[in-house]
Amino acid sequence: MDATPRPPVLAGLRRTYEGQPLLESDLAPDPVAQFTAWFQEALDAGLPEPNAMVLATASAGGRPSARTVLLKGYDERGFVFYTNYESRKGRDLAENARASLLFPWHSIRRQIRVEGTVTRISHAESADYFNSRPYGSRIGAWASRQSAVVRSREELDARYEELAARWPEDPPVPDFWGGFRVIPMEVEFWQGQLDRMHDRLRYRRTRPGWALERLAP
Repeated sequence: MDATPRPPVLAGLRRTYEGQPLLESDLAPDPVAQFTAWFQEALDAGLPEPNAMVLATASAGGRPSARTVLLKGYDERGFVFYTNYESRKGRDLAENARASLLFPWHSIRRQIRVEGTVTRISHAESADYFNSRPYGSRIGAWASRQSAVVRSREELDARYEELAARWPEDPPVPDFWGGFRVIPMEVEFWQGQLDRMHDRLRYRRTRPGWALERLAP
């Protein structure tokens, strides 16, 4: 008997989206204010980790890569996350300083897309955040050469224990670790609607402010 798992039938997997229309008149004059309003509504709705976002990068040669990271701060300058600079995403951004973010808030039938350029934040900002993290996370940042091949879990755990013994408290900030800021050039707010007639409203950076455009679903 063939025990190979068979893929499920996906054609029938569909949900009906229904919500209040998203109108241009409903939106704040800039995307950061609108993001704040929607983020608060996601918190009020009890979404788990609403700051989880898909970060998409590409190498200089155009090879794409995506993964989930956590938003750890934002303001009118952009959206901040932290990582190992020697990781896959860190190497991509060193070669090609552009990225896309996606906040997939499925349970409230919303998503937010951000596209922009990327820059490292200051060492002082990175140090402030690093020192606010739990002790174990700070040791973990040292122990994991993110995206590098390791021979076993045991090797990784031994590295962690070695570093915990070296710094039983207050490990320093690694020189290979810190924050990136995605400076938005476009921010799209998506609201699910019936019959796939979704609302898509996009802020596009212009001089001196933002242009608001509706996109076809």
